[in-house]
Amino acid sequence: MTTPVRTGGDMDALRRRYALRHLAARCGVYGAAVLAALVCALPFLWSLVSAFKQNRDLYNPQSNPFAFNEPATPDHVTFLFTDTPFLTFVGNTLLVGALVVAVTLLLALPAAYSLARLDRPWGTPMGIAIFMVYLVPPSLLFLSLTRVVVTLGLEDSLWSMVVVYPTITVPVSVWLLIGFLKAVPKDVEEQAMVDGYSRIGAFLRAVLPLLFPGVVAVVVFSFTLTASEFVYALAFVSASPEMVVSTGVPTQLVRGDVFFWQSLQAATVLTAVPIAFVFNLFLDRFVTGFTMGAVKT
Repeated sequence: MTTPVRTGGDMDALRRRYALRHLAARCGVYGAAVLAALVCALPFLWSLVSAFKQNRDLYNPQSNPFAFNEPATPDHVTFLFTDTPFLTFVGNTLLVGALVVAVTLLLALPAAYSLARLDRPWGTPMGIAIFMVYLVPPSLLFLSLTRVVVTLGLEDSLWSMVVVYPTITVPVSVWLLIGFLKAVPKDVEEQAMVDGYSRIGAFLRAVLPLLFPGVVAVVVFSFTLTASEFVYALAFVSASPEMVVSTGVPTQLVRGDVFFWQSLQAATVLTAVPIAFVFNLFLDRFVTGFTMGAVKT
C-alpha cells in the first residue's frame, strides 16, 4: 500500500484547518469564561444599581432591575453613612478580623509545625482530631462558649468574638499548614540548624518564608470567615457600638417590617467589593496554599 503524497497546497490547507480549529477552541474557552464572569457579576451589578434607585423605580415590577428607569439618586447611600453607624461596624469588623488572624497564626503555626515535623506516634491522630473540631456544628458549641464568654466577663464586647472565632479558624488553619509544611523539605531547616540556628530560629528564618503562600491562605480564610460569621456575632454582642458588619447592618436597616433595601444593597457592595479586590491580589498564593495543603496532607 502506498502512502499518499501531500502537496504543498494540501499542507497549507491542513495548517489553516488546524489554525481555525485552535482559534475556535480558544474562542469557546474565552466565551465560556466571559459568560461565567457575567453570571457571577450579576448579583453585584444588581446590588450596585439598586443602591442608587429611587423608591418608585425599585418598587415598580415593570422596571428593568439592571437599569435606571428613573433618575439615579445617592440619598440611600448617604443615609447609610449619616443615619447608621456603618463606619463603626466596618471598623469593628477590621479590628476583630485583624486580631483573629493574629491569634490564628500565633496558635496554628507552632501547632502545625510540631505535628508535621516532630515525628511522634500521636501526630496524625492529633491532626485529625484538631480538624474534626471544625466539623462540630456551632449550635453544639454555643452553650459551652457562652459559659466561657460569661466567665471572662466579655458580654457585649468585641473581645468575645476574638475569643470565640479562633475555635473555628485554628483547626482548619492547622490542617492546611500541616499539608504545606510537608511540602517543604526537611533539609532546609536541618541545614539552618547545622549553621548554628536553633529549631525556632531555623523555622523563622528558613521555613517560614517558604510557607508564605500557606500563610496567605490562612489569613484570607480567617478574615473572610470572621467578616461573614453571623450566629456568634449576633448571640454574644447586642450593643450597637460593638457590632460588626454582619449583624450591625441588618439590625440597623431592617426595622420591623420596614426594609431600607437600597441602603442594604449599598452596604453589601461597599463590604464585598474591597474584600474581593484584596482577595484577587493574593489569589495565586491563596490557591497555591490550599492545593498544596490538599495534596500533601
